[in-house]
Amino acid sequence: MFTTLPTPDPSAPGAPGRRLTVLLAALFLLGGAAETASAQNGGWSHPSIDVEAVDEIFESWDSTRSPGCAVAVAREGTPVLSRAYGMSDLEHGVPNTPATVFEAGSVSKQFTAAAVILLALDGELDLDDDIRDYFPELPEYDSPIRVHHLLNHTSGLRDWGSVAAISGWGRSERTHTHDHVLEIAAHQSALNYPPGDAYSYTNTGYNLMAVLVERVTGDSFSDFSHDRLFAPLGLTHTEWRDDYQRIVPGRSSAYSPAGDGFRINRPIEDVHGNGGLLTTVGDLLTWDRALRDGSLHGPEFTELMHRRGVLNDGRQIEYASALIVGERRGVPHISHTGATSGYRAYLGHYPEQELSVALLCNVTNANPGGLGGQVSDVFLGDLPEPESPRPPEGVELAPADLEARAGLYRHEIHGEVLRLTVEDGRLQLGNTALIPRSTTEFQAGGSDRTLHFDGPPSDTRTPFAITDAGYPDGRYLPTEYAEPDAAALRAYEGLYRSEDAETTLEIREADGELVVHRRPSARMTLNPIYPDAFQGALGLVRFHRDAGGAITELSLRQARVHDLRFERIGDR
Repeated sequence: MFTTLPTPDPSAPGAPGRRLTVLLAALFLLGGAAETASAQNGGWSHPSIDVEAVDEIFESWDSTRSPGCAVAVAREGTPVLSRAYGMSDLEHGVPNTPATVFEAGSVSKQFTAAAVILLALDGELDLDDDIRDYFPELPEYDSPIRVHHLLNHTSGLRDWGSVAAISGWGRSERTHTHDHVLEIAAHQSALNYPPGDAYSYTNTGYNLMAVLVERVTGDSFSDFSHDRLFAPLGLTHTEWRDDYQRIVPGRSSAYSPAGDGFRINRPIEDVHGNGGLLTTVGDLLTWDRALRDGSLHGPEFTELMHRRGVLNDGRQIEYASALIVGERRGVPHISHTGATSGYRAYLGHYPEQELSVALLCNVTNANPGGLGGQVSDVFLGDLPEPESPRPPEGVELAPADLEARAGLYRHEIHGEVLRLTVEDGRLQLGNTALIPRSTTEFQAGGSDRTLHFDGPPSDTRTPFAITDAGYPDGRYLPTEYAEPDAAALRAYEGLYRSEDAETTLEIREADGELVVHRRPSARMTLNPIYPDAFQGALGLVRFHRDAGGAITELSLRQARVHDLRFERIGDR
């Protein structure tokens, strides 16, 4: 076992880490430092570690002119590497160190999940409870949302941030609080789907769980987290960003590339639980170890945190309680990534290799999953290459039979489109070859996804259904591209109102285009796809007509908001 080395505490004015940071900053400003801010910033590693291989991964950010990252690695629960690259604060010349405090984005969610699971183990709540027992202000839907649906994103709740963005007041436009989250959630007249029917990522569930902890315990979520999670584990540099204006010693700023430099891109919201955890790579490694060693409420806690969600049809998904339980390079891999404003995060563990990697960055062009994977590869070494599924041999079909399938198709319920093409003598869905198993069935490459056409090839295209590992995954109908002229576009003009989003959209034809106006000054073009369907900055927009052909409403679909209806309320 390797010896654990202490991480400098940047919060104490006289701490070694703070003195080192101040000294380095002074050297950089005086021009006496090399154009690097990496391992010299308090970083260390065990002698057996290939430090150069890790440094090469972060070479793009290893500069006094760029933000960067901190990374830490543990084997068998013991830290073996701690490094930092780039700058924590470009305005004041402060470099990143392994003790720098970053935001963890959605890696924060596992702490929220842990808080709720602790309350369940305490007997204060049940994971099968109807959430309206705690949130009577939420609408009553046809099927109840259970607490466990919130843990693994199977609730069907629309993402509050996406709804806020549709209204013109997205997460970077206004300082939101949990009161805003509750208000938006309470306005939603419908869910994306019945609870438990599907998986769709939504921050709403995790913000509700933070409030749930407060309503059950009577304590603030921040205080509960400190007393039951942070303090018992010694996470001395970890807290919630429940007040984004509070001074946090050692906190990095966050940035996005802009031209030849960078712009500040820090959160301006007090919403937390979905994200908003302020922490260090060292604290994340300590937390990661506690998720498995039983030091936090024993093996039942560990099992519940890693229990994967199960859909109503019996399918098991990879998402557990803010942990994605899957595989990478053919071996078990438990991980989560995070992104909030300019912050990026990754926390991953390989159980068979007893390897953990924590990564925190303060710039948007750092891909946390990709970087975390590259660091992992340095330590994983040579693993047997996993066997790729072998595509079926397939049957021979005439070129004309393949051409008869090519074209545009729309989902019969939500309207999303798929396009089938013929390339090099094969039917393709995007870049995936569709292998014919018969005249009516095609397998997508070597996957378990299969397209089932209603009938044999003919002069008229037939619909098809998709199954994934034998489970239904949607039905698609043939459609054609639309090219409406200016007169046809004027039929869509009018005012459209959504009480769910508390927003009115004005739609007008202008110079042969359909344009959406949203107060105070947003202007977005809608590009036609198929009849009555358009794509634009708001997502997929479909217009609905009554029996007489008059347009009565529109439906808006995004990744995290499905079928948000806007009623046509007038011409202007």
